[in-house]
Amino acid sequence: MEFLFYAVPSVIAAVVVFSAVRLLQRQTEIRNAWNSGFTAEARCLRTYTTTQSHSNGNGHHHTSTTLHHVYEFATREGRPVRFEESNGPATTVEGDFVTVYYTAERPEAATAHPPRPAAMTANTIALLCVFGLILVFCFYFMATAHDMFSDDFGWDDPGTGGGYGDYGDYGDLSPDDLP
Repeated sequence: MEFLFYAVPSVIAAVVVFSAVRLLQRQTEIRNAWNSGFTAEARCLRTYTTTQSHSNGNGHHHTSTTLHHVYEFATREGRPVRFEESNGPATTVEGDFVTVYYTAERPEAATAHPPRPAAMTANTIALLCVFGLILVFCFYFMATAHDMFSDDFGWDDPGTGGGYGDYGDYGDLSPDDLP
């Protein structure tokens, strides 16, 4: 049973670290695409949504929907590139043409999001703060669980100090000696 008090927060922490690394990688790809100077006109081939339902355990359900776009464009060399991007504008529909930003090294990591470096930085910092809070909570939870399950306080073994029959640093005082 004690294992779960370490395993569950460890899995949550691992997912949070993975998500933070992936977030930073994608933000770097987008920033590089914006700064590369390479743009192209892309056609929106398809739009679709994905839906996730979350339950908080109290009978309340929360549903989140993500809009995805599939774009296709040609690089300056004429190479056709198709990529998918989530959280694009709802006003872009199939057949629309948009400007995409890409790097020559990895055109498949392109973005159709217009350059907004300040907004992206603020969003990234906010998400990293949330991830950090989750990590702090996980480590605090594991430390608290460790304290609960350790024998440092002597609760399981009378006579080792700290138990109900031991009066600690009060010497030979008994409950009758207290005012």
